[in-house]
Amino acid sequence: MRKLIFGMNLSVDGYIAAPGDDLGWSVPSDEQFQWWSDRVGATGLALYGRKLWETMSSHWPTADQQPGATPAEIEFARRWRDMPKVVFSSTIDKVDWNTRLVTGDAVTEITRLKAEDGGPMDISSATLAAAAMRAGLIDEYVLVTAPVLLGGGTPFFTALDSWVNLNLVETRTFPGGVVLTRYETRR
Repeated sequence: MRKLIFGMNLSVDGYIAAPGDDLGWSVPSDEQFQWWSDRVGATGLALYGRKLWETMSSHWPTADQQPGATPAEIEFARRWRDMPKVVFSSTIDKVDWNTRLVTGDAVTEITRLKAEDGGPMDISSATLAAAAMRAGLIDEYVLVTAPVLLGGGTPFFTALDSWVNLNLVETRTFPGGVVLTRYETRR
C-alpha cells in the first residue's frame, strides 16, 4: 500500500498562495530547494490538480535548457520530468511529461492508487488535497512554513468534519527562518 503525503510551502497563517495566487513570498533558499528536489526524486507518483499542473508544466519541462539555469534547477527539472504524475481535471484534455489525466472522481482514483504497491505519492494541490483530507486518505503532512503572514489567499487546510490527530515525526530549520514540520496521521 502506498503512503499519501500532502506537503507544500505555507505562510505562518496557513496559506499556500496569497490573494491572486501570488507565490512571490515563498522563494526557497538553496538548501530548501534541494530538499524539495530530493523529495521529488523519492516520489513514486505525484498527484496534481489543474492549477498547479499548469504552473509546473509551464516551467519545469524546459527549465534545464534556460540560460543561467543552476545545477539544482537542472536536476529538479530532470527529476520532475521523470517522475510519474497524475493530473485530476475536468477542464483540460491533454497532459505530457510522464503524466496521465484523470477526469473522474478524484477520491475514488486516489483510493485505488493508494491500494497499489509502489513508492510514496505526493499530493500537490490544495483543492485535491482537501478532498483527500475529508476522505481520510492523507497519511502524512509536510508543512514548510515561511515567516510571513499573508492575511488571506489559498489555505493549506480545508474545513473538516472531524479532528485529525497527528504525530510529529520531524522538524528542521532552513535559512531565513523557514521551518519544516512533518506529521503522520495517527490512525
